[in-house]
Amino acid sequence: MNDTVAPLATENLRPAGDFIAGPSPAVEVPTVETAPGIRAFEVVLTWVDERILAGELGVGDHLPAERELARMLDVSRAAVREAIRALQAQGVVRSSVGAGPAGGTTITAVPSHALSRLLRQHVALANFPLHDVIEVRVALERLSARLAATHASADDLAAMRDLLDTMDDPGIDRAHFNDCDTAFHVTVAAAAGNVLARDFTAAIRESMRLPILDRFRTLDSWDTVAPALRRDHEAIYAAVARGDGAAAAALTEQHIRSAWHTLTVASPT
Repeated sequence: MNDTVAPLATENLRPAGDFIAGPSPAVEVPTVETAPGIRAFEVVLTWVDERILAGELGVGDHLPAERELARMLDVSRAAVREAIRALQAQGVVRSSVGAGPAGGTTITAVPSHALSRLLRQHVALANFPLHDVIEVRVALERLSARLAATHASADDLAAMRDLLDTMDDPGIDRAHFNDCDTAFHVTVAAAAGNVLARDFTAAIRESMRLPILDRFRTLDSWDTVAPALRRDHEAIYAAVARGDGAAAAALTEQHIRSAWHTLTVASPT
């Protein structure tokens, strides 16, 4: 069977209202609309995506068996396996060997690290203008800093403090400083108690790690820039620690904008 398929004929699918038997709740199998030339495994991905968005598949539900899904969608079993591997990489499903509720391919809650990885890759590869990335970063990190001032735990504050102390080391190299800088911003976002804000912040900051590091490495004024970055981080930390959300948000925006301006102006073009 080819890995490129024409639009699916409705006679190749179960009629609407025909349900799949299995250990999970019955799932209706409506017709899948496909564009000409779509690859076979994408038919499977589309079917799963549509069922999830329609609320017909949820966490803990099982997908039909490989053979059954291939028959339903008129694709090869190899195409089904390729789609399942893609879904596993995204953290959408897990597969287990065996019969019964514990076996087969099951919809899972997407782990945050899987979502963050996808976001990082798409932000980094999509070639968004850096100005646009900075604006989104400002909006996200203002929110995170404000919420962190209310929700940060003693452990969160200790983690931030450790990172600041590491960055205070006069002998720290620029790459390690950049890694700690990234970790500090992600730690503030994690302390906000908003998982989505944390993952988006991590994705965007990670996508900018190399552009920022490139500018760090070419700075002639590092001995002036590094202390200014340290002072900014200390001020943000102090505002979060004392519970001043408004100040934490304002200081975070000021830091992001001024740091990027300094790195952009000071770095050779």
